[in-house]
Amino acid sequence: MDTVFIEDLRIETVIGIYDWERQIRQVVALDLEMAFDNRKPAASDKIADTLDYKAVAKRLIAFVESSTFQLVETLAERCAEIVLEEFEVRWLRLKLAKPGAVRGSKAVGVVIERGEKPA
Repeated sequence: MDTVFIEDLRIETVIGIYDWERQIRQVVALDLEMAFDNRKPAASDKIADTLDYKAVAKRLIAFVESSTFQLVETLAERCAEIVLEEFEVRWLRLKLAKPGAVRGSKAVGVVIERGEKPA
């Protein structure tokens, strides 16, 4: 299985359950691993044949910046749905971290896997 990845994509959004969190923008960080057969783009050397990680990142940035979810679980699920549906990815692992959310920790968050993982 080949993997295309995006690491530490930092995006500001409204996220959280507390009243004060609903009034500010906080940073979330996304890590994505997406299954994609890279043989065709490797042979053609054409961007049209790839899983365009820049297009994925731009789409997720636009979505996350405009979102106002309370839970990181909900935001992670919606991001995964976008990638699976709009970019024809069959499987992904997505880590969504909320840096500084718990005193003494670097970050907290969730890791989800969706789709069918190729062998």
